Amino acid sequence: MNYLNTTYYYDYETDEIQKLIQEFKTNTLTKKEKAKLLYLKIRDNWRYNPYRISLSKENYKASVVAKKTETHCIDKSILFIAGLRGLKIPSRIHLAKVKNHIGIERIVEKFGTDEISPHGMVDVFLDGKWLKSSPAFNIELCHKCNVAPLEFDGEKDSIFQEFDNLGNKFMEYIDDYGYFDDVPIDFIFDNFKENYPQIMNRLNGYTDIVI
Repeated sequence: MNYLNTTYYYDYETDEIQKLIQEFKTNTLTKKEKAKLLYLKIRDNWRYNPYRISLSKENYKASVVAKKTETHCIDKSILFIAGLRGLKIPSRIHLAKVKNHIGIERIVEKFGTDEISPHGMVDVFLDGKWLKSSPAFNIELCHKCNVAPLEFDGEKDSIFQEFDNLGNKFMEYIDDYGYFDDVPIDFIFDNFKENYPQIMNRLNGYTDIVI
């Protein structure tokens, strides 16, 4: 599989994605530097909001995500991948199930569980190896949760923080669904339906919901 391809979801040839990555399209930056800078841009310029659920395939196109101001972790991963591929850096989506240990009251109220599934992250190919990265939590949210912002140095895996700044358990990975060549939209939708039945029952024929 060529992890540089443009696809329906990773539509990096669009004006929206080209505008996103334009500042990084220079020979003065290495691929590692481009990946690190793009990671920070995606992490902090789109606010993480897990309470917006969509069952519309179009809403998972990178060019559509780029127009939003707040997004789900899957959306941010798709946007990051499209940008990376547009910069000729191989990348692919990686999905997992995570358990939240801090600020769970609202999550449990809205989702009926303290587990987020699927959680989206990104595998990036740099210097001959695949690295995990998760640009989901913007820096303001990290400060609010009293947890160090998650950095990506282009040399080692960067996944959710296990503990907050006080040593309390923060995030826990409880299942790894692996990586996918393209956005596995049917798997994602089926996962939503399996893990969040009370939310799906509220859709009433609509494809988007804010919970």
